[in-house]
Amino acid sequence: MNSRMNILYLDHYAGSYLHGMEFRPFLMARHWVEEGHSVTIVASSFSHLRGQNPDLMGKKYLDETIDGVRFFWIHGNPYNGNGMDRVHNILSFVKGLYRYQKEITANWKPDVVIASSTYPLDMYPAVHLASRCGARVVFEVHDLWPMSPMEVGGMSKYHPFIQVMQRAENYAYTHSDFVVSQLPHAQEHMQAHGMQPEKFTYVPNGVEAADWKLPEQPEDGVYYELLQQFREEGWFLVGYAGAHSASSALDAFVEAGLKLKGKKIKLIMVGQGPEKARLQQKINDLGLRDTVESLEAVRRSQVPGLLSQFDALYIGTSKQPVFHYGISPNKLFDYMMAEKPIIYAIEYENNAVEKSGCGISIPAENSEAIAKAAIRLAEMKPEKLQKMGMRGKEYVLKNHEYGPLAARFLEVLQRPRPEPSQKEKTEKAEADEKKDDKSDL
Repeated sequence: MNSRMNILYLDHYAGSYLHGMEFRPFLMARHWVEEGHSVTIVASSFSHLRGQNPDLMGKKYLDETIDGVRFFWIHGNPYNGNGMDRVHNILSFVKGLYRYQKEITANWKPDVVIASSTYPLDMYPAVHLASRCGARVVFEVHDLWPMSPMEVGGMSKYHPFIQVMQRAENYAYTHSDFVVSQLPHAQEHMQAHGMQPEKFTYVPNGVEAADWKLPEQPEDGVYYELLQQFREEGWFLVGYAGAHSASSALDAFVEAGLKLKGKKIKLIMVGQGPEKARLQQKINDLGLRDTVESLEAVRRSQVPGLLSQFDALYIGTSKQPVFHYGISPNKLFDYMMAEKPIIYAIEYENNAVEKSGCGISIPAENSEAIAKAAIRLAEMKPEKLQKMGMRGKEYVLKNHEYGPLAARFLEVLQRPRPEPSQKEKTEKAEADEKKDDKSDL
């Protein structure tokens, strides 16, 4: 099936280079548009992940085109952290997917609908819309919800929010035609919740090599004057660039500063997120302002210039069983493109840093291990650091460029709808019987 398709991509948090994270839907969509397909991304107007949220100018929705990709923004309320305001934001998007179906599909009928909002609630409107249009449904899994908020956020499995999410996850696996996941080892978990094994395809995150552009002059790089001053003072700079969230294990990164006092090693965090203010206060409380620096987030286009100014880069996660199903962090591939040695504080068997030899792997949430890794790198000769960085770039270009990844995803979208399993046929028949019984009353 190579004919032109209309692809509807539902992702609450999707952004573009004008807005910021997350970029995967936009980068996939651009490649599909280049292949002659039409793509509409539907996203909320507010996400904590974006550097710049779209301005709806008082409207309930906004329809615009960016780099050939149509964006349909649904108004969402602002929020901080993970309280009720965020729940309302989630619900506003799910309700909006029902409310604006006519506007989304005006003069344009999707052949396939992708539900990809991290949380699984968007599968309900996705299935509803797809059934109206005769479209196939693909469930894209970033994180395992509700397992992630239970393990990372400490929520009880009996919490009403978690129970709602669990029902939605089960519904998503049984009502999708295909499942695309960024988690390579999640298939067993998915099958335990109703997914037929033949539905599963692994498509990791990646990089857009053509967009990786350094500033024409080094001094044009973001934070150049500040970072240049640190270098002139003799500091070895270890950077983190990304979301300041509970899962990023930045407490251990800050606490490593205590063990680096007296060393000419500076830890620098760049980004935004729900944990940023607390982490800044922690730096002050621990008296680490000389050792740990917290800087504001930068635009996507500024990331290559930023990362090029560090000597090494840090990435970590909290120590949770959910990560054993796999991870595919965008920042890891950005780090590899930057050709910098990486301190990798993630306990997961499919270790790209170890495979490529581009850094040092250490236990998760271990401040002493972070400090020791930073000291070890600072003591290495520049040419050895350079070779480590080069190995990372070679690996990511071979395994994680978005062109081949988008083609792999597109192949899934072009598959004909599979025949339902006997279990799915039975469940549908039982559901139809219940509807008939109710109509007789």
